[in-house]
Amino acid sequence: MTDTTQAQMPRLNEQAPAFNAPTTHGQKTLEDYRGKWLVLFSHPADFTPVCTTEFIAFAKKQDDFAAMNTELLGLSIDSHYSHIAWMLNIKEKFGVEIKFPIIADLNMKVAQSYGMIQPGASDTAAVRATFIIDPEGVLRAMVYYPMNAGRSVDEIHRLLVALQTADENSCAMPENWKPGQPVIVPTPKTPEEAEARASEGYETVDWYFSTRML
Repeated sequence: MTDTTQAQMPRLNEQAPAFNAPTTHGQKTLEDYRGKWLVLFSHPADFTPVCTTEFIAFAKKQDDFAAMNTELLGLSIDSHYSHIAWMLNIKEKFGVEIKFPIIADLNMKVAQSYGMIQPGASDTAAVRATFIIDPEGVLRAMVYYPMNAGRSVDEIHRLLVALQTADENSCAMPENWKPGQPVIVPTPKTPEEAEARASEGYETVDWYFSTRML
C-alpha cells in the first residue's frame, strides 16, 4: 500500500482543508465556522479512557474558548451512534455534558485530509491531533500527540490566546507566554532600525531582543 499521508498533510498559514461531514449536531462544513476561530481535534476512539479525560477537559473549558470567539469540533473514526452513546455515558458516569459537535468520520475523509492518520501509530484510528483555524479559514497551528498520552487542553487555550493577542498587537510571544506578561517587539529589519532600537522606549537587551507590555 502506498502511503500518501505526508502528501496530504495541511500546512500552516494556508487555507485549512474544506470538509462537509456528519456530526452529533447535524452536517457541518468548514465554511460554517467562517468569522470564528475553530479548534478541530481528533481522538483515536470513543469509550476509551484517555479520550474520555480529554473530552471532559474540553467540555469544562468550552466557555473559556467561547469567550475567545472560538468553537470546538471533535472527530474520530467512529459512528454517529457511537458518539451519541459515548456523550450520554460521559454525562451519566462523570456528570459532564459534551455540548460541542463530534464528526463521525467513518470514511476517514476528513482525517486523511488533515493528516490525522499516522501509519506509524494506526492505519484505522486518528491520532490526537489539534488544529487551530482562524476566522478566515487559515490553519494557524497544529499539535500532535501520541495515542497513549493525553493532550493539554490548557495549553491549547493558551496557544489560542497567544495567537489572537499576537495578531491584534503585531508582536510575538515568548516561551509559555500568558496574559499580563511582556511580549516581544518585532526585530529591526535594517541596520538603521537596529541602531535606533535602544532609544525607542522598549525593554531592550540587545538590538534583536526587545519586549514591551501591552
